[in-house]
Amino acid sequence: MNTTNWRNFKLVDIFDIYTSSDENLLNSEEGNVPYISSTQFNNGVSSFVLSDITQNENTITVARNGSVGSAFYHSYNYCASPDDVRIFKPKFKMNKYIGIFLCVLIEKEKYRFTYGRKFGTKRMQETEIKLPINCNKPDWQWIENYVKNTLIPQLPQKAKSVWNKKYEKQPVSSKKLEVDIKSWKWFRYDEIFDIKKGFYNKKPDENLNGTIPFIGATESNNGITSWHDYETIEITSKTGDEKNVPIDKKIFKPNCITVSNDGSVGFAFYQTQEFTCSHSVNPLYLKNHMLNKYIAMFLCSLIEMEQFRWAYGRKWRPVRMPHSLIKLPVTKDGNPDWQFMEDYIKSLPYSKSIKL
Repeated sequence: MNTTNWRNFKLVDIFDIYTSSDENLLNSEEGNVPYISSTQFNNGVSSFVLSDITQNENTITVARNGSVGSAFYHSYNYCASPDDVRIFKPKFKMNKYIGIFLCVLIEKEKYRFTYGRKFGTKRMQETEIKLPINCNKPDWQWIENYVKNTLIPQLPQKAKSVWNKKYEKQPVSSKKLEVDIKSWKWFRYDEIFDIKKGFYNKKPDENLNGTIPFIGATESNNGITSWHDYETIEITSKTGDEKNVPIDKKIFKPNCITVSNDGSVGFAFYQTQEFTCSHSVNPLYLKNHMLNKYIAMFLCSLIEMEQFRWAYGRKWRPVRMPHSLIKLPVTKDGNPDWQFMEDYIKSLPYSKSIKL
């Protein structure tokens, strides 16, 4: 992409930037209106609330606190945190293709607003992004065509399905289940999981055509940070020196949950194929039950709720993880209720779209 002839535009020149008037919704009861906060996940949606204020369709939200600079396009109506989010209403005819393109450009300005420097309304208005031009104005048609004809065809098949809305919204099961954690029981991690140590201190050389994913201490892409081949993994040692171990010590079996113990601590992902990983990752294998994608989704959610315990540089190494606690639903005899966990995930909307 040649940006030589592109031009800088202030965000205030292409958007009306304003604060939501939804002041008391953090305490609102649960509803069906998306509530946008300063999270960098789930398209900015942190919960669903009851609200009559839903006039924000076809806009972009940008976080000014928390995950500063995180930008999301919304084709639907929603309400937003007045403290943490600013709403960008276009002064031009925007669609999802242009919206996604602009979100990427806005997020590239994140680095300017770290270390407590908030991305407030005035700074947002003055921030500039570089855009292709036609007659010295933003070339919105070029942007739309570029996303449609160049970027989307390069997406993985699952992502294409999302763009084309070819995903199943219905649950696997129509059975409605209630969650009552009062009856749940605490378990040590080493009662539930066989906890393994990751391997590499120094990542092997990447092979974009490789078939073995490398799981690192990241919070996205199911933990995958690169791809590798067997040959490179076999000859590469833990630290890059001459000492080495057999390849079966570096390749981990599938059907487990990987949890980062450093970096993005506490992020948990279900792995369905064999992989290699960083020493900053702990692979967890279920001890007394066969793990499947539904149980894994349930457990990953619970594991990630413990992230707050490992902030500020406190690592969740294997020496600490065995005596960490996880609260689980139980059967009448006090054992983990794996069937309830599976059935609960199957009862959720979109569970038919879990294609791991």
